[in-house]
Amino acid sequence: MSQELIRSSALRVPGSAQKARLVANQVRGSQALGALTELKFMTQKAARQIEKVVQAAVSNAEENFGIDPEELYIHTITVDEGPTRKWRRFGARGRFKPILRRSAHITVMLGSHEEDEEAGD
Repeated sequence: MSQELIRSSALRVPGSAQKARLVANQVRGSQALGALTELKFMTQKAARQIEKVVQAAVSNAEENFGIDPEELYIHTITVDEGPTRKWRRFGARGRFKPILRRSAHITVMLGSHEEDEEAGD
């Protein structure tokens, strides 16, 4: 009765988690192949990274579990904050100007519509 979810993640992806969440919200709950097409045409830098993680999850489902990619949808997608590198720049009058180089952890879990139908029977 439990649903098997396919998981893929990328750690320490450069870029802010807040900006990547805006992209992730656009594709949450949609078909996996449709989401890949949508991500390909987005202009945000985070869309490339999320596209790679979704593509890896689709490939894992196809190769390891033999699931048809047409049946997959994005069950959950989370973007968490990763470690922040603190850089420094010195300003006028001896002041210190910190620069925060943020990173994110992206996790995608795919579900299959096939398994949903079997669970309903």
